[in-house]
Amino acid sequence: MFTGLVSDVGAVVARHEAGDVARFTIACRYPASDIGLGASIACDGCCLTATAVREDGEGATEFEVDVSPETLRLTTLGDWRVGTRVNLERSLRVGDELGGHIVSGHVDGVAVLAERVDDGETSRFTFEAPPELARFIAAKGSVALNGTSLTVNGVEGARFWLTLIPHTLAATTWGGMRDGDGANLEIDMLARYVARLREME
Repeated sequence: MFTGLVSDVGAVVARHEAGDVARFTIACRYPASDIGLGASIACDGCCLTATAVREDGEGATEFEVDVSPETLRLTTLGDWRVGTRVNLERSLRVGDELGGHIVSGHVDGVAVLAERVDDGETSRFTFEAPPELARFIAAKGSVALNGTSLTVNGVEGARFWLTLIPHTLAATTWGGMRDGDGANLEIDMLARYVARLREME
């Protein structure tokens, strides 16, 4: 489980194909001693398993993750290349503050940035959601985009928009997002279960 509060921005330093699986090496600022083998790390919102961890000799930590064909197909990870910057979050521990909202790290699809409007220090982002997911998105509700817990300002059809503050733009990869970019979308878990219960009525 995660909260959608990004705690580091890593970078892809290697990509290798092993059959139909992609293996990525990601450099980050987390201490290597804090990442155990098998640890779950949200990478741009995708819950991935650390299969190897080491120090790079210059004070940074590198960890490896294997990504399945389905994840490559359903998320933006298929487009990752060396140099791609990645929002990171370690999994919750008992007693941690739940500052965002409950995020599973199971991406539902990719939303496309239709328009970015910078207004002073803040930026308004309008996204086009996949039609099958749009019904789960509500004004003043929560969504996770690229692993970031965000509040929806408004919804119109399959489009929804939100405003990012300077801290979020600076502390995540959001400052570099441009029109046409895709973002890993995870709908609010509560919305998913409410919709399922109504289907069963």
